[in-house]
Amino acid sequence: MDRRKALKNMGLAMGYTVATPTLIGIMQSCKGEQVMEWAPDFFSKEQGAVLTKLVDIILPKTDTPSASEVQVNIFIDRFINEVADKEQQDFTKMGMGRFLEKATKAAGKEKAMDLGSEELEKTLASTLQVTKEQEEKNNEAIEAYNIALQEGKEAMLDDEVASHAFASNLRGMTIMAYKTSEYVGEEVLAYLPVTGQYIGCGDLQELTGGKAWSL
Repeated sequence: MDRRKALKNMGLAMGYTVATPTLIGIMQSCKGEQVMEWAPDFFSKEQGAVLTKLVDIILPKTDTPSASEVQVNIFIDRFINEVADKEQQDFTKMGMGRFLEKATKAAGKEKAMDLGSEELEKTLASTLQVTKEQEEKNNEAIEAYNIALQEGKEAMLDDEVASHAFASNLRGMTIMAYKTSEYVGEEVLAYLPVTGQYIGCGDLQELTGGKAWSL
């Protein structure tokens, strides 16, 4: 199926301007890879294990596969490794580090690898729970942080702001990667690669059983 437009929009939404074939290549390279044998390219092995738990917390298995079952964790790792620039990669590492410090402290654990899904879910929920006003302040703080870095000045960012930025970006990437995966596009959404009769005004329930169109 053709997911070029959706993948391009994903890149723009995350602040990346890249050639669409690059994103398609990353998506295709994840296809069929066994999660148990996965060795992250960008994240450490410990961070990769936590990433897998986090994406499945965001999109758990129900009557459809979980995020990791359609290789969302692998895609995110490769996307950051192959698409993000050095500043974006450093920001991601910093944000994840702050998030994991918060999670391990809250759970009374020493290592992130020891964190269970329930413990990570509590930290993820509390980190994402901010008011609109606070989110605006967070964005201003992140902008000031990036400007300071670009100007070679000392850059400081509050732990909560960094943790929220990581959690928010991860949630967005997880949802977008899941929706643009081949399985979801072809098996969950209404998929018609070769268009047929045009129906200008039709009931979605009658046309697709209530499913949104994949393309």
